[in-house]
Amino acid sequence: MPRRIEKLREADPNELHAQQKELTDQIFRLRFQLSTGQAEALKRLREAKKNLARIKTLLRERALLAAARSPEAAAAVRPPKTSAAVQPPETSSVAQQTKAETSK
Repeated sequence: MPRRIEKLREADPNELHAQQKELTDQIFRLRFQLSTGQAEALKRLREAKKNLARIKTLLRERALLAAARSPEAAAAVRPPKTSAAVQPPETSSVAQQTKAETSK
């Protein structure tokens, strides 16, 4: 595994973005193969997902490093995703009226 990471670390960002797109497409195709029952697709799907995660990690590391070096780049780097509190959907006025009529 360390060889794969080192090989990816040597790649420039454009190469990594191209590989990311290619792996995303490959994962899409492999999911279809898996649904048709091709057993070897499972192993390739797992490997493609791991490679995609490696590439995304390297791209994120580079973005954070660039943000630490310059304040201008810090604005371009988005914060990590956080889970938002799930709120119940608001009911429409029609639904409220219907509910009021049925409770009478």
